[in-house]
Amino acid sequence: MSTKQDEMDLSATQPEETELDKYEFEPIQGYPMLNWRGKRPFRSTQYYPAQQKEQHGPEINGWRNKIYWGDNLQVMSHLLKEYRGQVDLVYIDPPFDSKADYKLRIKIRGRKYFSDQSTFEEKQYTDIWSNDEYLQYMYERITLLRELVSNNGLILLHCDPNRGHYLKCMMDEVFGSDRFINQIVWKRSDAHNDSGQGARHLGSVHDMILLYSKKPEYNWNNVFLPLPKSTIEKWYRHIEEGTGRRFNKADMTGPGGIAKGNPVYEWNGITRAWRYSKKRMQQLDDEGRIVYTSSGMPYQKRYLDESKGVPLQDWWDDIQMVRGIQRRDESQYPTEKPESLLERIIELGSKPGSLVLDVFMGSGTTQAAAMKLGRKFIGADINLGAIQTTTKRLINIANNLETESNRLTKEEKKTVLYTGFEVYNVNHYDVFRNPLEAKDLLIEALEVQKLDANNLYHGEKDGRMVKIMPVNRIATKADLNELISGFDYKAFERRQTEKPNQPVEKLLLVCMGHEADLAATLQNEVNFKLDIEVVDILRDKSNLEFKRDAEAKVSVTGGKLAIAQFYPMNLLQKLSLMKENVDDWRELVESIMVDWNYDGAVLEPAVVDLPGKDELVSGEYDIPEDAGTIRVKITDLLSESLEVEVKYG
Repeated sequence: MSTKQDEMDLSATQPEETELDKYEFEPIQGYPMLNWRGKRPFRSTQYYPAQQKEQHGPEINGWRNKIYWGDNLQVMSHLLKEYRGQVDLVYIDPPFDSKADYKLRIKIRGRKYFSDQSTFEEKQYTDIWSNDEYLQYMYERITLLRELVSNNGLILLHCDPNRGHYLKCMMDEVFGSDRFINQIVWKRSDAHNDSGQGARHLGSVHDMILLYSKKPEYNWNNVFLPLPKSTIEKWYRHIEEGTGRRFNKADMTGPGGIAKGNPVYEWNGITRAWRYSKKRMQQLDDEGRIVYTSSGMPYQKRYLDESKGVPLQDWWDDIQMVRGIQRRDESQYPTEKPESLLERIIELGSKPGSLVLDVFMGSGTTQAAAMKLGRKFIGADINLGAIQTTTKRLINIANNLETESNRLTKEEKKTVLYTGFEVYNVNHYDVFRNPLEAKDLLIEALEVQKLDANNLYHGEKDGRMVKIMPVNRIATKADLNELISGFDYKAFERRQTEKPNQPVEKLLLVCMGHEADLAATLQNEVNFKLDIEVVDILRDKSNLEFKRDAEAKVSVTGGKLAIAQFYPMNLLQKLSLMKENVDDWRELVESIMVDWNYDGAVLEPAVVDLPGKDELVSGEYDIPEDAGTIRVKITDLLSESLEVEVKYG
């Protein structure tokens, strides 16, 4: 793991350059700024390397979509070099600070369960923050997103009333209040029982989507919704004889039409004479349509099937949230948004071939909608479960699109579909499988006494307050800002007065790699004596066991690749099962991928075994004649993978 990264300044000028001028937000009259305790300016970031791990599908017109596993701040910092100012549409559905943990229900596959405990809930991510920590987190990411959006691009931020007002101020600050376009209200559900008898609040049934542009001119497509049934029945109540087409008698007495009592009327810019009579008459307009009269007043037929519909407004009540039954049929991912919502957003602010970005990817709904609509996309998530869920989803969509495309003629294939994609790790993000569990695993492995109620420290060990620095990346001097702003300086002053020759605090910083002089930098920033010890897990505690690796038995016999056994140890532990009690290992498997000619770096699966909800993987595959080094990737129900290599030929 590298200990040195290239620093990259953030600036609003010269988007094509890598080394950029610094910029600051200056408070001016009429230009709102949101402040919070410990707000830190975000003027520069680091460059973090990415390692390609998998490749699926073809490259289309020189492009293959990209999925990144890692902290999205590092992912965006990585993307700045190549994609700064290149993203046409950003949609993010970030944490809402909902004060809740979100879990995924894991269910053993197949019909035969070998344990009473065949289902359990696995925590996917937590949405519990201190107010200041949440705001700083969002501020830094919104700032980076601004640098990635193109000059005619749009950004949509999904939020709820809990923190939406803060995020609106933050978006005004970063993008400019004059770049605000709409606050879309999505009525995600009907009335529910959280506001029933005895409740002391109104039912919350909507989210908000904040829509901003980078510059005054931006991509935009008018979207129309179908006419409501009540409108059709009221205005298109006439049915044409012979054709059965519904139509509306468009009155021509309004603006541009005939004025009552005036012997002339105007149609298509031409003033025409009209003879009044009680008798029904007809006349052709410039387009050959019949203009009818009744009691001497002209009207034109406007057909329902020619209506564009109702222009889209900022109140969306026609898209329901993903419900339990629907989710079980799809990704089963918590807080998943409906695909129709993302399709509308993508159609509103982009065109085929545009680049769409979502760095809070979750189950990959944005990427799924983008692939179906012929957009290029980049996605990122810190959770491995999200990466595996999205990968599986995109493979299935790509296969379905290919099948549908084969049925179409060349003339019918109007939109280019970008179905290929690559999977990357950023900054070697592969030590821990679930970042939510990482700190708990470290606390347990280091035998730290956990402090649940403390917002600054994670625990205490041997008289030292323990701070676990960001996991799965190098701790930088910038990461010390949380400590510096969070210290209790009044307590420090009191301790210094009582014992002037003693340190006011003993600290243990736990890192996964770190920049040099981390302790010295922290000491120099604080005007009190500290006793700082830094523990680098990768260097000092490399023998710690954070997870139990899976075990598998793979063989090559008679031209077939066969998986005889697979034991995912973490999953078995959660199920309280021993290896001997597993009747069919396939019930524990989410997917199997096989690369027949592995190049030693990037997995390019030729076999992708993704069974349906109640089906099992095959576990046996025919080996092609040109096979060489075979790489097998087995992914269990926790999204943890084991890769096995077999020499052949």
